Amino acid sequence: MTDITLKVDNGYFNYRVGAIIIHDNKLLMVKNDNHCYYSVGGRVQFGETSRNAILREMYEETNVEFEIDRLAFIHENRFALDSMNNAPCHEIAFYYLMKPSDKTGKIKCRSVGMDGSKEFLHWLPLDKLSNYIIYPEFFKTHLQNLNGKVRHFITENNSTAYVN
Repeated sequence: MTDITLKVDNGYFNYRVGAIIIHDNKLLMVKNDNHCYYSVGGRVQFGETSRNAILREMYEETNVEFEIDRLAFIHENRFALDSMNNAPCHEIAFYYLMKPSDKTGKIKCRSVGMDGSKEFLHWLPLDKLSNYIIYPEFFKTHLQNLNGKVRHFITENNSTAYVN
């Protein structure tokens, strides 16, 4: 199948899913040789639902089958795509809260980044997220209060606004 990343006139459109996995008051994040941490997840494939995509991505990256708890965040993001010579990118991402599993604490990373670099999983303490450079940045403040509502964020020019 083909990932939903589309070349448009002067940039790219990307459709992505991310997982929110919390265990022992820590958040599972991915890091490669870059300076920031980012959510486990990846691109939705053509013909695939976002729910099926996050389940597939979770298994591909962790070798653990998770269940979805619920959709927590929708993120519209505009940024420069480093891997595409800093071309403008418009991305829509769905972030799903995942149900804990008896294998959650034993996860091992099996994935590589878009550029082929090895990725590593890290458990970051929820109460210390402000000490890290993480993507999406709103995780630092909004994971502390997951109130059951889906929240919508828009990021433009490195500034994020909470919409609802």
